Amino acid sequence: MANEQENLTIEGRNAVMEALRAGMPLERLFAQEGLKDQAFLSVIREAKKAGVRIDDVPKEKMNKLSRTGKHQGLIALLSEWTYYEPEDLLREAEKRGEAPFLFLLDGIEDPHNLGAIIRTANLSGAHGVIIPKNRAVSVNATVVRSSAGAANFTKIARVTNLSRTIDELKERGVWFVCADMDGELMYDLNLSGALGLVIGAEGKGVSRLVREKCDMTARIPMKGNIDSLNASVAAGVLAYEIVRQRMMSS
Repeated sequence: MANEQENLTIEGRNAVMEALRAGMPLERLFAQEGLKDQAFLSVIREAKKAGVRIDDVPKEKMNKLSRTGKHQGLIALLSEWTYYEPEDLLREAEKRGEAPFLFLLDGIEDPHNLGAIIRTANLSGAHGVIIPKNRAVSVNATVVRSSAGAANFTKIARVTNLSRTIDELKERGVWFVCADMDGELMYDLNLSGALGLVIGAEGKGVSRLVREKCDMTARIPMKGNIDSLNASVAAGVLAYEIVRQRMMSS
């Protein structure tokens, strides 16, 4: 694992519960005074079992502590967020006995999009997500919440240079496809086998340097009156075409 770590909070009942179930290192749990409903108490019981320090605080303080504005009476302080190395993602594929399937995100800046893509990566069976350190959002409270807990169960690597990482993974037999409106129709491409799916920034797409490293460019067929999909939606569409082809070839 990488040593790169980042403090953050996890907010909301489902997100905190998933973090506890995943064994994330929670340092403290702030719990809103006066709440007694079953869902709230279930999280409190789980936190006590895990030995997490619980602080009862008034609603006004909870609102000040919240970064998302949707804390639902629970805010957990994560003592550290540990990113993985790309090599760890390949090991995950090997452990599952599968060809690597990775998501590489080129400059995603919206934390909601990052969270949604992490959720798709997890549900589509990908072995992890790779994000750049610079000019892109990192894992934060909004990302964790938007991932519906998937961030706690998905290996996320953060790298200095995405283009160099692609070169290194190519040496390990991984091919790369990026989403591009000028690419080939996704149904006409062979997307089975060891593959990295590259998704570009909102409104910008994949950068030229990264696109030139990719082996294929995939176009999603669109029939409407606008010319592009949200980054997380595009990731979902392409991911499940990859899933379909992997299933057909297995």
